Amino acid sequence: MEQMTIFGDIHGNLPALTAVYHHLNIHHNHRRFCLGDLAGYGVQPNEVVTFMREHDVPTLMGNYDYGVGHDSDDCGCAYKTPEAQELGKRSIAWTNVHVTTDHKAYLRNLPMTMMVLLGKLRVALVHGSPRRINEYLYANRPEASLTRLLDLAGADVLVCGHTHLPYHRTLPDGRHVINAGSVGKPKDGDPRAGYVVLTAVSTHLTVEFVRVPYDIEQAAQAIEATTMPHEFAHMLRTGKG
Repeated sequence: MEQMTIFGDIHGNLPALTAVYHHLNIHHNHRRFCLGDLAGYGVQPNEVVTFMREHDVPTLMGNYDYGVGHDSDDCGCAYKTPEAQELGKRSIAWTNVHVTTDHKAYLRNLPMTMMVLLGKLRVALVHGSPRRINEYLYANRPEASLTRLLDLAGADVLVCGHTHLPYHRTLPDGRHVINAGSVGKPKDGDPRAGYVVLTAVSTHLTVEFVRVPYDIEQAAQAIEATTMPHEFAHMLRTGKG
């Protein structure tokens, strides 16, 4: 039996990240991988990047990391309303100003994809999809599309983030697509931090989604103490948006 833990979309939320790491150290002390998006929306991006670097966690580049790493005013996000787009612009502007030059260099040099062997399974790790760092793979994606993406990645298992909505789909050919959810900005109505544990025995895969309580008020009030849009604090409290 082999296991690995995958998490991502931390988004500057240090209390959520430290709670997850404490939980991992107690319950799942095996290989760990991060799907990226260390910065954005939360107000402790430097502390999050420092934590990940100090703990030497293999980490992918998220779309937000790409934007901040290149001092772009575009995070590569898709917004459904003009109001959400305006909040997003304010978020990346705030983050660009506050993230250090050294951390920006780290973010823009992160890899886009990783391939990991778990048991006899080839596990492809991506932030958005194997095609684009900011492609949204939702749970209702057509099977044929997911099959093509698995073929493109050359994988038995595809693990993504970006949507902040955890799910596990098993395709007719027995391959798997998994979204790890979000540590720092869940959108499924459960405000707790989330990660996923994969267990393989040869080619048999078991998937466990884990939710971890953390001091949400600490993270929300930290946002409200800055010029970052306070709407993001409400999103933390509700687990939506």
